Amino acid sequence: MGVLVVGSKSIQTDDEGYLVNFSDWSKEVAEAIAKQEGIEQLTDRHWVVIEFMQKEFKEHGTGPSMRKLTKESGVSTKELYELFPKGPAKKAAKIAGIKKPVGCV
Repeated sequence: MGVLVVGSKSIQTDDEGYLVNFSDWSKEVAEAIAKQEGIEQLTDRHWVVIEFMQKEFKEHGTGPSMRKLTKESGVSTKELYELFPKGPAKKAAKIAGIKKPVGCV
């Protein structure tokens, strides 16, 4: 278990840095996680992906597969890798405050 400190709030994370409780997520938390992941600023395109990830999580209890993410979010595979280098589904899920997608190693 880990702890992410955002402002005066301490937030529990698992060993890989994913939030333990989705209810702890906020835009400030997302920005803090993004910085830890090497993304200095979240753009409107990042938020498109983050919001899609959260929508899928709320509806299905898990994040979308890469295939579904690229087919239904309006963001191409190439752009996903530009926005979230070195593992876009994992990074986007972490920043969105949801669990690690099934099938991600």
